[in-house]
Amino acid sequence: MQQTNTSTHYWVSMPKPENHLFEVTLHIDNYPGIVVDLKMPVWTPGSYLVREYAKNLQDFTAFAGSKPLRWKKVSKNHWQVEKGKANQVVVRYRIFAHELSVRTNHLDATHGYFNGAGMFFRIPGWEQKPIYITVVTPNPQWQVTTALPLVNQEANTFLADNFDALIDSPFEIGNHHLHHFQVGNKPHELAIWGRGNYQIKQVLDDLQKIITREAQIFGGLPYERYVFILHLSHELYGGLEHKNSCSLIYDRLGFRTKEKYERFMQLLAHEFFHLWNVKRIRPRELQSFDYDQENYTPSLWFCEGITSYYDLLIPFQAGIYDARSYLHHLSQQITRYLTTPGRYVQPLSESSFDAWIKLYRPSPNSRNSQISYYLKGEMVALLLDLLIRDRHQNTVSLNDVMVEMWRKFGTQETGYTTQDLKEVIEQVAQIDLSDFFKQYIDGLEHLPFLKYLEPFGLALVEQSESAPYLGIRVEPENGQETIKFVEAHSPASTAGLDVGDELLAIDGIKVGINQLGHRLQDYQPKDTIEITVFHQDELRNYKVTLGKPRPHKYQLRPVENPSTTQKNNFEGWLEVPITTIQ
Repeated sequence: MQQTNTSTHYWVSMPKPENHLFEVTLHIDNYPGIVVDLKMPVWTPGSYLVREYAKNLQDFTAFAGSKPLRWKKVSKNHWQVEKGKANQVVVRYRIFAHELSVRTNHLDATHGYFNGAGMFFRIPGWEQKPIYITVVTPNPQWQVTTALPLVNQEANTFLADNFDALIDSPFEIGNHHLHHFQVGNKPHELAIWGRGNYQIKQVLDDLQKIITREAQIFGGLPYERYVFILHLSHELYGGLEHKNSCSLIYDRLGFRTKEKYERFMQLLAHEFFHLWNVKRIRPRELQSFDYDQENYTPSLWFCEGITSYYDLLIPFQAGIYDARSYLHHLSQQITRYLTTPGRYVQPLSESSFDAWIKLYRPSPNSRNSQISYYLKGEMVALLLDLLIRDRHQNTVSLNDVMVEMWRKFGTQETGYTTQDLKEVIEQVAQIDLSDFFKQYIDGLEHLPFLKYLEPFGLALVEQSESAPYLGIRVEPENGQETIKFVEAHSPASTAGLDVGDELLAIDGIKVGINQLGHRLQDYQPKDTIEITVFHQDELRNYKVTLGKPRPHKYQLRPVENPSTTQKNNFEGWLEVPITTIQ
């Protein structure tokens, strides 16, 4: 195959896709040194966990023409090739790709998918040089979809302006269904791999509504072409944003029921919103990426939490579901937050900073000690939006914060500091938010939902369990009823029950996950029961004194007899009368 006149060119082939191995050939021309350093990223932007992509690399070799070159590995993700005076170095290696997710690589007889971070080396000092990528498909029927511009139609050759662009542009290769459409006179593509019960016309219509609504907020679309890559499989869920594309994975049968379809629309709205918030409006700590280690920032609550707030709001504003559905989805998120004990332990800024070691590495104690910056960030976004709207009679909102962040930092892709962020929000709200940040972002104060909801005619109604409070979650595992979570300071925790215990009986009568709630209804708060478990291989009995029933669900509902101001505020926020949700 004819080489291009560039310094770096990758060929990616998959001659036997059923063996899950991508075969990669790298040509490096005119490298000035005598030793070539090659470093594989340990993480990918947008997913804040060190994933050690180098673990999937095997069969590394290097040549100058037909002459083998000496090389050595100097760290987990760092190779050095002794090139001497050779003008061209050819490196070959294979990547095992058997993990189907938006963050990793997957190859089988039906398709190939890869993220640049898990496939390509960084050449230190050459990060700003252009990189060519040629994909060699196993048969001519397979097509290649990526956001990178095509250089040679027949050869499936693409150009990345620099290493960041390469890492930020996933590839889908195979017989996927490819749908073309336009929004704002700009081309868009939706590539779908896998079978599912979706209706493509409905999906495309609603997707265009989401794109249109988000473009209205920011005043246009900041790209020339955008690609959605959607993988359909069994009960999977996730997304990863990129600058001019996104990768999505969803349950193949999750489109028919209203609730699940709306959740899919929220996923689309979330990842698309990221093309502004995160990919262009981003913290200073993420302005340039260090691919060798963690990149810490306390501002992920804004990156992800604000985006999570909008992923519920955008489909509503786009007309995909009504105000009643929107408040239902928002109530579910409030319920998740208010039933997570870790909200009293981990501040929001700390949750952001510790994403690398906590959010994506759950432990039996995670719900007791952590709060997701997605979830609490969404709750803080709700309070900020309502605060701003109430102060300005809905003439100003969180939208104005996003537009100002876009103007000051996004358009030029200049990273913001935590102080910059606070100042922009204060500027839009026209209020000192020092106490707000101290209490709800850097502190552990209870979020005062009622204070912010009441001006909009809404109350938060709690529903409690009918059974007394025990404080465990039980799941089936290998034919056993296993305790998977014990809430801190609960009756179960006080008595000594432990994660991993096998639940056997209450007061000498066998009980399983399906009977636990019903059995507890036979008791009253302050009753003492005997719970029998296997702790490892030892039979144990615990005396547990039950507590009062705990709230397990919260619902947003209109207050009785809302005032004129409350009615006006509500209608200014959701653009429908409050009577429509009564």
